[in-house]
Amino acid sequence: MIICSVNHIAKSFGGNNIFKDLSFEVQEGIRVGLVGRNGGGKTTLLKLLANQETVDEGVIHCKKGLKIGYLAQIPDFKELTGRKVLKTAFEQLTATETKLQQLEFEMGQEIAQGDLQKLIDQYGKLQDEFILNGGYEMDPQLDRIANGLNINALLDKSFSSLSGGEKTKVGLGLSLLKNPELLLLDEPTNHLDLKAIEWLGSYLKEYTGTIILVSHDRYFLDEVVTKVLEIEDGEIDLYHTNFSGYIREKEERLLREFQEYQEQQKKIKKMKEAIKRLRDWANRSNPPSAALHKRATNMQRALDRIEKLERPKIDVKKMAIDFEANDRSGKDVIVIEDVAKSFGSKTLFDQVNMLVQYKDRTAIVGENGTGKSTLLKMILKEIGPDKGVVKVGSNVKVGYLSQHVFTDIGDQQLIDVFRSEVVVNEGEARHILARFLFYGPAVFRKVNQLSGGERMRLRLAQLMYQDINLLILDEPTNHLDIDSCEVLEEALEQFNGTILAVSHDRYFLNKLFKKIYWIEDGKVHFFDGNYEWAKSKLDETRELKQSEKPVVTKTPIPKVSRVEEDKSDELEERIEQIEAEILDLKQRLGEESELELLQKIYHELELREKRRDRLYQQLEEII
Repeated sequence: MIICSVNHIAKSFGGNNIFKDLSFEVQEGIRVGLVGRNGGGKTTLLKLLANQETVDEGVIHCKKGLKIGYLAQIPDFKELTGRKVLKTAFEQLTATETKLQQLEFEMGQEIAQGDLQKLIDQYGKLQDEFILNGGYEMDPQLDRIANGLNINALLDKSFSSLSGGEKTKVGLGLSLLKNPELLLLDEPTNHLDLKAIEWLGSYLKEYTGTIILVSHDRYFLDEVVTKVLEIEDGEIDLYHTNFSGYIREKEERLLREFQEYQEQQKKIKKMKEAIKRLRDWANRSNPPSAALHKRATNMQRALDRIEKLERPKIDVKKMAIDFEANDRSGKDVIVIEDVAKSFGSKTLFDQVNMLVQYKDRTAIVGENGTGKSTLLKMILKEIGPDKGVVKVGSNVKVGYLSQHVFTDIGDQQLIDVFRSEVVVNEGEARHILARFLFYGPAVFRKVNQLSGGERMRLRLAQLMYQDINLLILDEPTNHLDIDSCEVLEEALEQFNGTILAVSHDRYFLNKLFKKIYWIEDGKVHFFDGNYEWAKSKLDETRELKQSEKPVVTKTPIPKVSRVEEDKSDELEERIEQIEAEILDLKQRLGEESELELLQKIYHELELREKRRDRLYQQLEEII
């Protein structure tokens, strides 16, 4: 079933056409990866589908009443906590729950039989609606999403006090909890750590609705999507496969189209030569041959009728990056010995030891908040350790690529920001910036108007023309399109210096880095291999720890503890039983019409609720 159809739409900004005459259909239940270069219109298309923007031409038809979820601009939730923000996904259910509680209170008052019957009927209908719409599943759903996205620490904080990335993660959780029929996701993995990315991939694979997502994470696309929509040069093509399949099919299609183009060009060339010869022969004849002229004219008409194939774009313009270290550093580039760092009462890590040597490709990975960026800041001398030593070796020249580039640059022009660190004249600067896909008047754009990917390209242009032999990269692929990620990877492979990176891009980690420092539970684990190797070894270590039984567990448990444990189990069983009885009484309350029986049921309901509360109190005292 088609839930949305896009028919011949066009969109432009400031006279610049994003796309024109774009058409495709969205089938129910599919998971689509929307791919293309930065600036190609992916985000614009999502906004059009979400009714955040209007089309200049054409029309978008969606199924009547289609529920669309799109995490775009994060709304201002004022003083709500993260948990209450997530609870807004259940606004209708929470309103129903409040109404049910109000009705229960009113039914317990002394009122006329007729009024009581009305309240009972109303209560029964509301309760059926509450149960049918999953009212008793709200909290488990919220906890599942919060645990998966690793945002439990944000739930009790004021939403307005969160950082942009934290707000985005809470907003993503809100989008998932709303469970829309059409879920639109724009780079959902950007602010997630590796564990949360893997969880989100598994969650989306089981999602019952339709998904259209934009992502540069190649592993994530492979895990989630079943179809790929590619936007290129204002045109769109659908591939019925995952991302890896799309790459293969695209290469095969381009090769096939290029062969067809070459064959047609050969045919056209032969026809033109034949037409030229026929006319030449006709003119040499004495008198000129009308028959030969006619044959030449007919052949020319046939040539004009041929639908000319456009030359396929085999070599698409990409960034031209070439990092080179002119002076080598000493053997030991970074040495970290017994380092510890705390913020307030929270200890990030303790007894950290790291060694990065010349030409190493080293990555630091771990969940958000474990201290990855803090380690980088220590190496950059932006902060100091609480104890231990952080040493940078001799003749080390650092180039740093932050994930938050040019955030406080004001309204300076792109070319001026580039020249502030690279001393060249304007003509040379424009020539260099063109290698990073900034052409013509684009170099005079304001930096604060650039997208995240464009800012990252500008920073890479600066780094390439600086004298460095150590590259420190903090989430370098976050805002780049897939083509740019591939170009960056190729440039880093050829770099003759040392690289230290923090990243959650599994493809990037596996391809480039052979040494992994994994931060977990305040400790740093070293693995001499790529990310997949490190992950498998860390999983083995975790399993070993769980299977090991420490000696202290063999100490006999005091008798009082066993008694308390048995009592706790007994109380939990009694609470479950009473909860079931309460639910049954509430259902009977909605079905019964006789006043005496209603009063009796309501009295029993009150007694059981009081008994349940007492049992909960006893259970809390034991725990």
